[in-house]
Amino acid sequence: MTKHSAAAQGANRGLPHYIGVALSAALLLLVIALALLVIVIPKAVGGIPLTVLTSSMIPHYPPGTLIIDRPVDPKDLRIGDVVTYQIESGKPGVITHRIIAIHSSSDGSRTFQFKGDNNSQPDVDDVIEKQIQGRVWYSLPWIGYVNNAVNGQGGNWIVPALAGLLFAYAGYTVASAIVGRRMKRKRAVLAQASAERVIALAEPPVERGPQPLPDLKRDRSRRARLR
Repeated sequence: MTKHSAAAQGANRGLPHYIGVALSAALLLLVIALALLVIVIPKAVGGIPLTVLTSSMIPHYPPGTLIIDRPVDPKDLRIGDVVTYQIESGKPGVITHRIIAIHSSSDGSRTFQFKGDNNSQPDVDDVIEKQIQGRVWYSLPWIGYVNNAVNGQGGNWIVPALAGLLFAYAGYTVASAIVGRRMKRKRAVLAQASAERVIALAEPPVERGPQPLPDLKRDRSRRARLR
Protein backbone atom coordinates (compact mmCIF):
# COMPACT_ATOMS: atom_id res chain seq x y z
CA MET A 1 0.00 0.00 0.00
CA THR A 2 1.41 3.39 -0.98
CA LYS A 3 1.55 6.38 1.32
CA HIS A 4 -1.10 8.20 -0.73
CA SER A 5 -3.57 5.30 -0.63
CA ALA A 6 -3.09 4.90 3.13
CA ALA A 7 -3.84 8.57 3.68
CA ALA A 8 -6.94 8.35 1.48
CA GLN A 9 -8.17 5.30 3.37
CA GLY A 10 -7.66 7.12 6.68
CA ALA A 11 -9.62 10.12 5.42
CA ASN A 12 -12.51 7.91 4.25
CA ARG A 13 -12.54 6.02 7.51
CA GLY A 14 -12.72 9.25 9.52
CA LEU A 15 -15.51 10.93 7.50
CA PRO A 16 -18.48 9.40 9.45
CA HIS A 17 -16.83 10.45 12.68
CA TYR A 18 -16.46 14.05 11.53
CA ILE A 19 -20.07 14.12 10.29
CA GLY A 20 -21.28 12.79 13.64
CA VAL A 21 -19.26 15.40 15.54
CA ALA A 22 -20.63 18.19 13.32
CA LEU A 23 -24.23 17.04 13.81
CA SER A 24 -23.74 16.71 17.57
CA ALA A 25 -22.24 20.20 17.77
CA ALA A 26 -25.12 21.62 15.71
CA LEU A 27 -27.66 19.93 17.98
CA LEU A 28 -25.93 21.25 21.08
CA LEU A 29 -25.87 24.79 19.65
CA LEU A 30 -29.57 24.49 18.80
CA VAL A 31 -30.42 23.42 22.35
CA ILE A 32 -28.36 26.30 23.79
CA ALA A 33 -30.02 28.81 21.42
CA LEU A 34 -33.50 27.58 22.36
CA ALA A 35 -32.63 27.77 26.05
CA LEU A 36 -31.52 31.37 25.58
CA LEU A 37 -34.64 32.35 23.61
CA VAL A 38 -37.15 30.50 25.75
CA ILE A 39 -35.70 30.81 29.29
CA VAL A 40 -32.73 33.14 29.72
CA ILE A 41 -33.75 36.18 27.66
CA PRO A 42 -37.39 36.31 28.88
CA LYS A 43 -36.27 36.09 32.52
CA ALA A 44 -33.67 38.81 31.95
CA VAL A 45 -36.30 41.32 30.75
CA GLY A 46 -39.23 40.11 32.85
CA GLY A 47 -40.87 38.54 29.82
CA ILE A 48 -43.55 35.87 29.87
CA PRO A 49 -43.48 32.85 27.50
CA LEU A 50 -46.93 31.75 26.32
CA THR A 51 -48.16 29.11 23.91
CA VAL A 52 -50.75 29.87 21.23
CA LEU A 53 -53.50 27.26 21.54
CA THR A 54 -56.11 28.45 19.04
CA SER A 55 -56.19 29.51 15.39
CA SER A 56 -57.48 33.03 16.02
CA MET A 57 -54.11 34.62 15.09
CA ILE A 58 -53.38 32.62 11.93
CA PRO A 59 -51.29 33.16 9.83
CA HIS A 60 -48.91 35.12 12.03
CA TYR A 61 -49.19 32.98 15.16
CA PRO A 62 -50.58 29.50 14.40
CA PRO A 63 -51.28 26.98 17.18
CA GLY A 64 -48.11 25.74 18.83
CA THR A 65 -46.27 29.04 18.42
CA LEU A 66 -44.34 30.23 21.45
CA ILE A 67 -44.76 33.98 21.99
CA ILE A 68 -42.65 36.02 24.38
CA ASP A 69 -44.50 38.93 25.98
CA ARG A 70 -42.59 41.91 27.31
CA PRO A 71 -44.07 44.23 29.95
CA VAL A 72 -45.36 47.47 28.43
CA ASP A 73 -46.85 50.70 29.65
CA PRO A 74 -50.43 50.79 28.31
CA LYS A 75 -49.86 54.42 27.30
CA ASP A 76 -47.21 53.21 24.81
CA LEU A 77 -49.59 50.86 23.00
CA ARG A 78 -50.64 51.67 19.46
CA ILE A 79 -53.19 50.31 16.99
CA GLY A 80 -51.73 47.23 15.32
CA ASP A 81 -49.79 46.01 18.38
CA VAL A 82 -50.29 42.37 19.32
CA VAL A 83 -50.97 42.32 23.04
CA THR A 84 -51.79 39.74 25.70
CA TYR A 85 -54.53 40.76 28.10
CA GLN A 86 -56.37 39.14 30.99
CA ILE A 87 -59.90 38.03 30.20
CA GLU A 88 -60.87 39.13 33.69
CA SER A 89 -58.66 41.47 35.71
CA GLY A 90 -56.59 39.56 38.27
CA LYS A 91 -57.42 36.10 36.87
CA PRO A 92 -54.97 33.81 35.00
CA GLY A 93 -56.93 33.38 31.73
CA VAL A 94 -55.42 35.47 28.90
CA ILE A 95 -55.95 36.22 25.21
CA THR A 96 -53.38 37.44 22.70
CA HIS A 97 -54.97 39.52 19.93
CA ARG A 98 -54.28 42.64 17.89
CA ILE A 99 -55.42 46.15 18.89
CA ILE A 100 -57.84 47.53 16.32
CA ALA A 101 -59.08 50.61 18.21
CA ILE A 102 -58.15 52.76 21.22
CA HIS A 103 -60.73 54.87 23.10
CA SER A 104 -59.72 57.68 25.45
CA SER A 105 -61.97 58.91 28.26
CA SER A 106 -62.19 62.34 29.83
CA ASP A 107 -60.18 61.24 32.89
CA GLY A 108 -57.18 60.28 30.71
CA SER A 109 -57.64 56.53 30.91
CA ARG A 110 -57.86 54.42 27.78
CA THR A 111 -59.67 51.28 26.72
CA PHE A 112 -58.65 48.94 23.91
CA GLN A 113 -60.58 46.98 21.37
CA PHE A 114 -59.01 43.73 20.16
CA LYS A 115 -59.56 41.29 17.33
CA GLY A 116 -57.91 38.05 16.25
CA ASP A 117 -56.36 38.21 12.77
CA ASN A 118 -58.34 35.13 11.78
CA ASN A 119 -61.59 36.18 13.44
CA SER A 120 -64.40 37.88 11.56
CA GLN A 121 -65.62 39.84 14.58
CA PRO A 122 -63.74 41.84 17.26
CA ASP A 123 -63.58 40.66 20.85
CA VAL A 124 -66.82 41.26 22.75
CA ASP A 125 -65.58 43.46 25.58
CA ASP A 126 -63.22 46.40 25.57
CA VAL A 127 -60.08 45.97 27.67
CA ILE A 128 -58.98 48.41 30.37
CA GLU A 129 -55.36 49.26 31.11
CA LYS A 130 -55.29 47.09 34.23
CA GLN A 131 -55.90 43.97 32.13
CA ILE A 132 -52.89 44.52 29.87
CA GLN A 133 -50.23 41.88 30.57
CA GLY A 134 -47.63 42.55 27.88
CA ARG A 135 -46.88 43.18 24.22
CA VAL A 136 -45.60 40.38 22.00
CA TRP A 137 -41.83 40.79 21.61
CA TYR A 138 -40.91 37.80 19.43
CA SER A 139 -42.23 34.34 18.60
CA LEU A 140 -40.93 30.85 17.80
CA PRO A 141 -43.06 28.52 15.65
CA TRP A 142 -43.86 25.07 17.12
CA ILE A 143 -41.71 25.63 20.21
CA GLY A 144 -44.84 26.29 22.25
CA TYR A 145 -45.45 22.56 22.55
CA VAL A 146 -42.01 22.17 24.11
CA ASN A 147 -42.81 25.03 26.48
CA ASN A 148 -46.05 23.30 27.51
CA ALA A 149 -44.21 20.04 28.14
CA VAL A 150 -41.49 21.70 30.22
CA ASN A 151 -43.79 23.94 32.25
CA GLY A 152 -46.66 21.48 32.52
CA GLN A 153 -46.95 18.24 34.42
CA GLY A 154 -44.20 16.62 32.37
CA GLY A 155 -41.69 19.21 33.51
CA ASN A 156 -40.93 17.19 36.63
CA TRP A 157 -39.05 14.62 34.57
CA ILE A 158 -38.35 16.36 31.24
CA VAL A 159 -36.00 19.00 32.63
CA PRO A 160 -33.85 16.52 34.63
CA ALA A 161 -33.82 14.18 31.62
CA LEU A 162 -32.64 16.94 29.28
CA ALA A 163 -29.99 18.02 31.80
CA GLY A 164 -28.81 14.40 32.10
CA LEU A 165 -28.59 14.06 28.33
CA LEU A 166 -26.55 17.25 28.05
CA PHE A 167 -24.15 16.08 30.76
CA ALA A 168 -23.87 12.68 29.07
CA TYR A 169 -23.15 14.40 25.76
CA ALA A 170 -20.46 16.56 27.36
CA GLY A 171 -18.84 13.48 28.93
CA TYR A 172 -18.96 11.60 25.64
CA THR A 173 -17.40 14.54 23.80
CA VAL A 174 -14.53 14.83 26.30
CA ALA A 175 -13.90 11.07 26.33
CA SER A 176 -13.97 10.89 22.53
CA ALA A 177 -11.49 13.74 22.26
CA ILE A 178 -9.09 12.08 24.71
CA VAL A 179 -9.33 8.66 23.05
CA GLY A 180 -9.02 10.25 19.61
CA ARG A 181 -5.81 12.06 20.56
CA ARG A 182 -4.31 8.88 22.02
CA MET A 183 -5.20 6.85 18.97
CA LYS A 184 -3.78 9.55 16.72
CA ARG A 185 -0.48 9.53 18.60
CA LYS A 186 -0.38 5.73 18.52
CA ARG A 187 -1.00 5.66 14.78
CA ALA A 188 1.69 8.29 14.26
CA VAL A 189 4.23 6.21 16.22
CA LEU A 190 3.33 3.04 14.30
CA ALA A 191 3.49 4.88 10.99
CA GLN A 192 6.92 6.30 11.82
CA ALA A 193 8.21 2.87 12.88
CA SER A 194 6.88 1.30 9.67
CA ALA A 195 8.44 4.04 7.56
CA GLU A 196 11.83 3.58 9.26
CA ARG A 197 11.63 -0.19 8.69
CA VAL A 198 10.79 0.29 5.02
CA ILE A 199 13.71 2.70 4.64
CA ALA A 200 16.08 0.24 6.35
CA LEU A 201 14.99 -2.62 4.06
CA ALA A 202 15.32 -0.44 1.00
CA GLU A 203 18.94 0.63 1.73
CA PRO A 204 21.50 -1.31 -0.41
CA PRO A 205 24.14 -3.38 1.44
CA VAL A 206 27.52 -1.73 1.98
CA GLU A 207 30.08 -2.92 -0.57
CA ARG A 208 33.57 -3.53 0.73
CA GLY A 209 36.68 -3.35 -1.45
CA PRO A 210 39.22 -6.20 -1.89
CA GLN A 211 41.17 -7.02 1.26
CA PRO A 212 44.99 -6.78 1.01
CA LEU A 213 46.86 -10.09 1.07
CA PRO A 214 49.04 -10.77 4.13
CA ASP A 215 52.76 -10.02 3.82
CA LEU A 216 54.31 -13.52 4.23
CA LYS A 217 57.92 -12.33 4.32
CA ARG A 218 57.20 -9.90 7.16
CA ASP A 219 55.44 -12.62 9.13
CA ARG A 220 58.44 -15.07 8.73
CA SER A 221 60.90 -12.39 9.86
CA ARG A 222 58.74 -11.57 12.90
CA ARG A 223 58.63 -15.25 13.89
CA ALA A 224 62.42 -15.55 13.54
CA ARG A 225 63.03 -12.63 15.89
CA LEU A 226 60.67 -14.10 18.44
CA ARG A 227 62.73 -17.32 18.44
